[in-house]
Amino acid sequence: MFTGIITDLGRVTEVASPIAGASDRRFHVSTRLPMDEIAIGASIACNGCCLTVVKKGAEWFAADVSAETLSKTTLGSWGVGTRVNLERSLRAGDELGGHIVSGHVDGVVEVASVRDDGASKRFTIRPPQALSKFVASKGSVALDGVSLTVNEVVATTFGVNVIPHTQAETTFGTLKAGDCLNMEIDVLARYVARLLEGGSAAHTRG
Repeated sequence: MFTGIITDLGRVTEVASPIAGASDRRFHVSTRLPMDEIAIGASIACNGCCLTVVKKGAEWFAADVSAETLSKTTLGSWGVGTRVNLERSLRAGDELGGHIVSGHVDGVVEVASVRDDGASKRFTIRPPQALSKFVASKGSVALDGVSLTVNEVVATTFGVNVIPHTQAETTFGTLKAGDCLNMEIDVLARYVARLLEGGSAAHTRG
């Protein structure tokens, strides 16, 4: 589990195939995370995707990514130099500064527009239709692993504000219209929607 509070901005330094001829990928990522405290087999959220550390050094780690994940997230477009939002997994007693994030991406969304809003930047996000129903004004979403509050929902888009600190410490500082992000919906929204669907089905049967 994670909180959506990014603690390092890493960078892909190498892309390889862990098995000759396979479509999986192994990404080597540079980091300032305390790798001496992070064991092989531990989880690190990388742009919102929960990945397992398979190798590591003092200032880097490697993670294997399946063909399925490559096709369903933005990780399929990663190359050497790609910047990556990093968060180590939540430990007992850690401060829950954002919201509960599982690291399981629900879909890829597009940045429709970016504009200045005081010192912050206002991002308009276009999600897939299947995910729109899970987004509510003042609710939470995780975009590339960053916990954000939804400012408003309008038709097929929603807006989020990103403060200067988040711009400086995450990939949001360089995002532009047309870029794609990994989105994880709020787990509470998922279960509320499921309960409502169940209630509607029960009413129909009755």
